[in-house]
Amino acid sequence: MATVFVPKREGLGTRWMVQMGWDFGSDEIVQGVQHSSMDSSIASLNIVDGHEENEVSTKKRPSKGGWKSAAFIILVEIAERFTFYGVLGNLVTYFTNVLGQTISTAAKNVNTWVGVSMILPIFGAAVADSYLGRFKTIIIASVIYLLGAVLLALSVSVASLQRSAAAFFVSLYILTIGLGGHKPCVQTFAADQFDENIPEEKTAKVSFFNWWFFGIEVGGSVAIIVVVYVQDNIGWGPGFGILAGAIAVALVVFLCGIPTYRRRQKVVSSPFVRVVQVFVAATKKRSLDETSDGYKVYHDHVEGQTSVQILARTNQYRFLDKAAIIDEIDDSNKTRNCWRLCSVNQVEEVKLLLRLVPIASTPIWFACLPFAILFSQTATYFTKQGSTTVRTVGSFKIPPATLQVNVAFAAIVFIPLYDRILVPIARKVTGLPSGMTTLQRMGIGLFLSTFSMVAAALVEAKRISIARDHGIMDSPKSIVPMRVFWLLPQYIITGVGAVFFVVGVQQLFYDQIPDELRSMGAAASNSTLGVGNFLSSAIISILQAITSRAGDEWLGSNLNRAHLDYFYWVLAGLGGLNLCFFIWATRGFVYKKLEWDDPNQKEEQKLSHVE
Repeated sequence: MATVFVPKREGLGTRWMVQMGWDFGSDEIVQGVQHSSMDSSIASLNIVDGHEENEVSTKKRPSKGGWKSAAFIILVEIAERFTFYGVLGNLVTYFTNVLGQTISTAAKNVNTWVGVSMILPIFGAAVADSYLGRFKTIIIASVIYLLGAVLLALSVSVASLQRSAAAFFVSLYILTIGLGGHKPCVQTFAADQFDENIPEEKTAKVSFFNWWFFGIEVGGSVAIIVVVYVQDNIGWGPGFGILAGAIAVALVVFLCGIPTYRRRQKVVSSPFVRVVQVFVAATKKRSLDETSDGYKVYHDHVEGQTSVQILARTNQYRFLDKAAIIDEIDDSNKTRNCWRLCSVNQVEEVKLLLRLVPIASTPIWFACLPFAILFSQTATYFTKQGSTTVRTVGSFKIPPATLQVNVAFAAIVFIPLYDRILVPIARKVTGLPSGMTTLQRMGIGLFLSTFSMVAAALVEAKRISIARDHGIMDSPKSIVPMRVFWLLPQYIITGVGAVFFVVGVQQLFYDQIPDELRSMGAAASNSTLGVGNFLSSAIISILQAITSRAGDEWLGSNLNRAHLDYFYWVLAGLGGLNLCFFIWATRGFVYKKLEWDDPNQKEEQKLSHVE
């Protein structure tokens, strides 16, 4: 039996109430409890239409949320991804053909832009979780996003600005600022529409992440087919203008869904302050021992909250548990000093962050980076590789950037198969609602991404062999007599790998993050892609520097002599080493554990499993 120590509302002193909780090793609720809190403890509040109100459990079926609300938000994300991939898909072509950059410089600029786009959401998430909330952040970010898209269209349309790198890059990074607020909030806000306390909605959330990825792949596919064609055959101005229109429509769609949204989010003072408080409190009590000294620990349960999810105590990072110990000083205080005494839940929230983010040598986050390095090649060297091949089908000539659509097509075809066939089969074998653990899913994705580099290296070696046989090695603008369809395997394997890895990492950073910091969790998952793109640029620069000293520079302007196949083999080796590292790193990973605070909720959950 576990003992929960909660202070009376009058103050601390010696008036600690011992209330019977539940048996950690049993599925049965032993005894329900009523909780109270100290004066300065922060009640869990919900932000509803700008007003704070305590959460009260109800037996009524909710009238808001669920798939009807998530559908609006998915449509918004489809439009946002349509715009993002409409820019990214042909960006390397714009840099090389319009701004006159070399292939390597263009690739590094693309990687840098994508990297910044994936890092900025960390700041957007901090604003959402600490000040504005996700709903308001989405609206403000969408307006900035729209402004950037409009300026981007003008920068390539107005005669005085055409071919101006400064105007183009300013517009591009204004759009990125909007993306920084939009990206961490939209998916999290959509997932929040499913209440985990309702068994049917908890099951639906398992499928939500799959169909979310399906939706963004649809948006990306349409952008790569339609927008890239318009950019190549009609003009850059109309191509970017379509993107601005898509964002405007997305904003209207999002606003139309307001009556159906669940707009409840705990807005904490600062996620970083809460983390620091735990470390400071634990340091102050570093000499105390909860077990041997008989100290009690603080649980911040709030009276009236009967369906709050409470994190179970874990054995990792045991030093931090000292922050929740109630010593003589805490016992004599009438109000809680947040820098001396933290709740068990707050301590466990910090542990969740430590398991995922790059702090305290946590390996999971670092193991995600090489995937982004490998995946970034689809928008850079895969595209330039395809531009040298025969791309005509009848009288139609396939734009090089459109080849990226094969990644999305592979994902679009595979996701229904995965969700409707593979998951039910795996569920029967493993007994897990998702069929496999999130980390297992990510591991499969890492293997496939590594294998895609092997396929790319073999195809590139074949392309170079054909170019050599036809005597065009020193004619970089000549078309190699090789059909573009040879490149399909590397695109398809990359797309299927993304279904496993990208969806897995999004779900991991959503499920394993404290509820009020889930925007930060989404930003952390995106940051792996951002840092990975920066690393891709760094690897290109390092390889060029090393090989140029040897007199045979890799990744030069002449793709026929750029040794691109060697580059792919290097990435494949990196992916293989990372897969081994990932397997090692996940051995000690502990998933988030919950204690049930509502006996009725616990019983309902048990019955749903029996059925």
